[in-house]
This record gives sequence, structure tokens and C-alpha cells, in this order.
Amino acid sequence: MFYWVVKAILGPILAVLWQPRAYGVENVPRTGPAIMVSNHLSFSDHFFGPLPLPRKMISLAKSDYFTGRGVKGLVSRLFFSGVGSVPIDRSGGKASEAALRTALKLLKQGHLVCIYPEGTRSPDGRLYRGKTGVARMVLESRAPVVPMAMINGEKIMPPGRTLPKLGIRPKVVFGKPLDFSRYYGLEKDPRILRAVTDEIMYSLMELSGQEYVDRYAQSVKAELEATAKEEKREQHASEKDRKRTERAKRKAEKRAAREERKAERRARK
Repeated sequence: MFYWVVKAILGPILAVLWQPRAYGVENVPRTGPAIMVSNHLSFSDHFFGPLPLPRKMISLAKSDYFTGRGVKGLVSRLFFSGVGSVPIDRSGGKASEAALRTALKLLKQGHLVCIYPEGTRSPDGRLYRGKTGVARMVLESRAPVVPMAMINGEKIMPPGRTLPKLGIRPKVVFGKPLDFSRYYGLEKDPRILRAVTDEIMYSLMELSGQEYVDRYAQSVKAELEATAKEEKREQHASEKDRKRTERAKRKAEKRAAREERKAERRARK
């Protein structure tokens, strides 16, 4: 119920401010389970992805969104609960297995479940290598798979920005369902899991028009963060050197001024 209340309130506001466009909505099953596989450009994907659909879409969101403290944590919990998100632990190992089981349970109940195969938001608007957990979900559930391409999200909310930009029209494209029935029963074969995942990412690349990078987005993010920290250290060191040079210059100027005054006093004598 809360989902539909939030959607009824936010929907008209988003429609007026951003005028989002949606294509291929008819490709999404009206009833029964289905897996929505999507690229992930920004926080705004959580708004504009489910907006054009006439049924509830449940997304798997990192548990951090539900465990924050204070007013900010409360707002985060209410929002993600309102948009139909379910908390999962993405730390790997047993946590990843628990997340998969949660998704399979939701699909068995007939829900529409959204997953972002990249595992995190794109750091630069490009499409990155998918993680094979999505393939396991597909093959074990045997639910229809619908690619969902988000477009312009990174322009509305670039990395580090907390408030969305106006004047940019987001777009979501729902592709035709993908058929992986030829792989049913092979969900334990790593090569099959990679083949299914790559096919999903290829369909997203075609729908979104993004440049594809055959690397995990998380590793690229880590590199970018390390580079940013190094640049910050270098800037800090440069700033320290500049201040040190300025102090030395001021001392030299003061010393020269004292010597000049002494010379003037000696000259008067």
C-alpha cells in the first residue's frame, strides 16, 4: 500500500519536473514473476525505472540504505521501503547467497524483481561487466528476463551530487524478454553463468547506447578513489610547500627590513 501512496505522490511531481519518457512498456509481463535487469547510472534510477509500470517492481538494495541513524537514516528507510526496495547484504560469500535466496523467494511469490548486474552505479556513465549472480537467479528461477535500459540518469545526478538537475529528460527502454531456456539445469557451470551474464549486458548495451567496458565497475571505482586521494595528498603537499615558501619569504623580508633600519640608524650617527 505504501508503495502506491509514494508513487501517487511522486509520479506527478516527476512527470512535471523532468517529463520522463518510456518505451517498450508492453514487453513487461502484466502478471507473474519476471526479472528486470538494468544498467545503473545514478540514484535517480530508483525513481524513473518503476514509474511507467502499472505493477509494483521490487529492487534489491544494499542494506546500508536501511540501517542509517538519525533523521537522514529514517528518510532513507522510508524512501527505499516506499519504492519497493528489499535490503540485501552485498559483502559476498554467504551474504550473496542469502541475497539470491531472497530474490528467488520473491520471484516464486510472483513479484517483479529488479537487479543491477553491475553491482554498483557506473562511475562514469559507461556500462561495466556484469556479475554472474544475475545468471544464477535467471536459471534457478526460470522467470522471464526483461532488459531495462536507463538513459540520462548520470546527467541528472552525477557522482557526488545530492540534488537532481532540472532540464534533462530521463528515458527508460524496456527490451523484449530474453530467452535462456537452452541453459536451464546448467546453473552450476561457471562458463554458462558468464555466457548468460554477458548476453544480458550486451542487450543493455544495445538498448542504452552506452560504451561497454569489460571490467567490474567496483574495481574502477576503487582506482578512481585511490587516484583522487593521491591527488589530494599531492595538493596538500604542494599547499604546504607554498605556505613554507611564503613564510620563508616573509622572514627574509622582515630580516632585510631590520638590516635596512639598522643601516639607517648607523648613517644618522
